[in-house]
Amino acid sequence: MFASVAHIGFTVSDLDRSVEFYRDTLGLEWVGEMKMDGPQTAALFQREGCSARVGYLRTADKNAPLVELIQFVDAPAVSDEPSLFKTSISEACFATDDIDRDYKALRAKGVEFLSEPQTFDSTRYGFGKSRAVYFFDPDRNVLELIQPVRE
Repeated sequence: MFASVAHIGFTVSDLDRSVEFYRDTLGLEWVGEMKMDGPQTAALFQREGCSARVGYLRTADKNAPLVELIQFVDAPAVSDEPSLFKTSISEACFATDDIDRDYKALRAKGVEFLSEPQTFDSTRYGFGKSRAVYFFDPDRNVLELIQPVRE
């Protein structure tokens, strides 16, 4: 039915600030921006007069889904306390080959983490071993770093 995941989207309060974070702090590549408005946008988002700035970034893996950042310009975004325990997209996960290096580099840039990287053994479920850690973007959207553990 579906060919692939096209993008992972986040609503943000300030597109420029978020692009700076995802591009300059996380190292994603800027793809571009578009504006959405008009009757199709109002119908899509189910809000009359809806207008949005939408930016796209990608990782070095050109086959991976894009990161889509949406700033609604007709009304401010509603901010909520982030939680991995409520229904919604819980996080976007970025793969790394050195989680300790990236964790230290991002902490040095002031990125807020939920914990230090943790190690998990899911071999009994067929997923192998990995190290993972959660952190926040400027709007406190939850992001994750994961590194497979090879033995």
